[in-house]
Amino acid sequence: MNIFPAIDLYAKKAVRLFKGDYNEMTVYSENPIEIARDFEAKGARFIHMVDLEGAKDGTTPNLEIVAQVASQTGLFVEIGGGIRSLETLEKYFECGVDRAILGTSAVNDEEFLVKAVEKYGDKIAVGADVKDGYIAIKGWLEKSSLTLSEFFEKMQKIGVKTIICTDISKDGAMRGTNLEMYRELSQKYSLDIVASGGVSTINDVIELRKMNLYGAIIGKAYYTGAIDLKEAIEVAK
Repeated sequence: MNIFPAIDLYAKKAVRLFKGDYNEMTVYSENPIEIARDFEAKGARFIHMVDLEGAKDGTTPNLEIVAQVASQTGLFVEIGGGIRSLETLEKYFECGVDRAILGTSAVNDEEFLVKAVEKYGDKIAVGADVKDGYIAIKGWLEKSSLTLSEFFEKMQKIGVKTIICTDISKDGAMRGTNLEMYRELSQKYSLDIVASGGVSTINDVIELRKMNLYGAIIGKAYYTGAIDLKEAIEVAK
């Protein structure tokens, strides 16, 4: 299993939200590139980035930071947050991003998703953000009419390879991750599943690894020191 340490970007800073609430934001660093370098120094090979401003309005205000991480580290960079057009995808891929994550647009604009997958293949991942069993959209501010299983079935048919699945109720809460949900998904679908939200202890990493998941995202637990990134990467192997 691969570990994806995470940087959430807002106003060119590294921040974390509590359960997706923009009013409950903690700034962890004014210099995200330093954090990315620390990830790499601790043995990380991947980085998961989210543009929280982009998620709200579909723009790319933190593109410069993402480009710096891609050019100044050897990390595999994936980025999500407000990617709603082929032009935006092109911008990210041109600046060195390895994989782009579609969230709201994967739910609301199937035509765009299909085109993106046809053009870029497995460089496209999809974010499945779950709230009370349904897929949430627009920076987690709205709930769609799709259930989690309906969404997974649909993505598998379209040819999406990687899904980053987040239980919003667990995200940033430091109370453990939704192991039951990931166990069920990993048994049911042949997709590369990345667990996200609430990975707060080394034990969470061990339990997720047992499910043969493709990856797990570590966010707040890195910033608070609850998880030693180096250890998590070793344990995940």
